Amino acid sequence: MGGTYKGSRPNLDFLIAGGREAARVAEATNTTLRAIDAALSPIISERGVAALYRRCLFLIRHERPWLDPVYAADAGPGDYDALRSALSQQNDADALHGADALLSTFHGLLVSLIGESLTDRLLGSILEPTLSSGDAVQDVSP
Repeated sequence: MGGTYKGSRPNLDFLIAGGREAARVAEATNTTLRAIDAALSPIISERGVAALYRRCLFLIRHERPWLDPVYAADAGPGDYDALRSALSQQNDADALHGADALLSTFHGLLVSLIGESLTDRLLGSILEPTLSSGDAVQDVSP
């Protein structure tokens, strides 16, 4: 599971731009989700964005049990504090892979609903930042 952009996959290199610390990954993910929320809320409403976020958590939490409390928290629209906290408590690799899975799943789900072209027009600048100054995300799983 890498984070480099391949067609419909978001570029998550920015998550390691400043280092691979879990706290930085948590902050970058929180910032990205807030930007996604701001871009999509006028179109599909805050509740619509919250529903997509919750669906993504549901889809990825089975392989990441540490996300169960985030899913169970059932936070209100635009509230990503539980996720930020959970990510920051993980080791660097788990935080990075969890963030990668969440944002990639969100992107994929949105593509399945509105198409790749419209998704890229709405979120391209958010999910493909040019902040990366480090190496691409690498899979370190066995």
